[in-house]
Amino acid sequence: MRGSGLSRRELLGGGLALTGAGLLTGMLGADAAQAAAPPPIVDCAGWGARPPSSPVTVLGRRPVRILVHHTATPNSLDLTRDAADRLARGIQNFHMNVRGWLDSGQHFTISRGGGVLEGRHRSLDALNGGRDQIQGAHCPNQNDIAIGIENEGTYSTVNPPRLVWERLRSLCAYACAQYKISPNELRGHREFRDTACPGDRLYAMLPQLRREVAGALGLRAPTNPLTWPLLRVADRGERVVAAQLLLRASGITDVPVDGEFGRSTADGVRRFQRERQLDEETGMVGGATWPLIATPVQAGDRGEVAQAAELLSARRLVRTPTRVDEQQWQRLLAAAG
Repeated sequence: MRGSGLSRRELLGGGLALTGAGLLTGMLGADAAQAAAPPPIVDCAGWGARPPSSPVTVLGRRPVRILVHHTATPNSLDLTRDAADRLARGIQNFHMNVRGWLDSGQHFTISRGGGVLEGRHRSLDALNGGRDQIQGAHCPNQNDIAIGIENEGTYSTVNPPRLVWERLRSLCAYACAQYKISPNELRGHREFRDTACPGDRLYAMLPQLRREVAGALGLRAPTNPLTWPLLRVADRGERVVAAQLLLRASGITDVPVDGEFGRSTADGVRRFQRERQLDEETGMVGGATWPLIATPVQAGDRGEVAQAAELLSARRLVRTPTRVDEQQWQRLLAAAG
């Protein structure tokens, strides 16, 4: 991690197969909490955090999921505690000085050396109490319901180091036990925002993370949740065609329908994101843009939304569902992948 003047992307990457929450709560009781011992966690005072610019908000309810992030910083070889502290201070300074947030946006940070640090003030006390969520700033529309965990590094083409993985697994297991969160709700940042975070390699490891956390808690292996895929420049295929049709139906009529995610498609996506006033104009189609363009469609409808549904249904070699809602879109897109 370098000193001041870092770019925005350099510092931030910006249900179980059970029957109902009652069964999950029963299984995630005292035995699970004892099995999921927390890793050592350095609180904000321990790494020299600034005080927040205003009091953090304590929400009187438990979070429902955990979002995994990467910091999109260099994959440092400095594994010392000093390096971990500098990372935490750098993130906090960026979030407060550049983004204008009251404190670090994430709840916890894991350093390349395996250090686990509290991010936003009071997050550690809330986690240990197991009753309250501290409002974060790590992902729009998720900050009141999800715990954010940053992992130092960039995991687009390499896997996280063993120490990072072990700390992430143990922190997630402890948080799931404390908050009664299903391991199925260990999710990636990109599922809710148009971002590559937490990197292709770390994101691909999330099914393994869910299995290992479930195993630590003595639970059955979870099913993987339905998610929105991430599309970006250089992608191609039926999913790109579907996205192009849906963008055109949403008013971005100059986007080509050629199955190639090139510059013209990326520019169209940015224009759509700007018109819809999304948090960032990334030019990627991810967890923020898909729900806006993949609108419900009924059997017998005409137009480009219906064409997209028919295309994806043909890919599955099934008839177009009577009604394609959000979950059906996700299923069709997954099959087309």
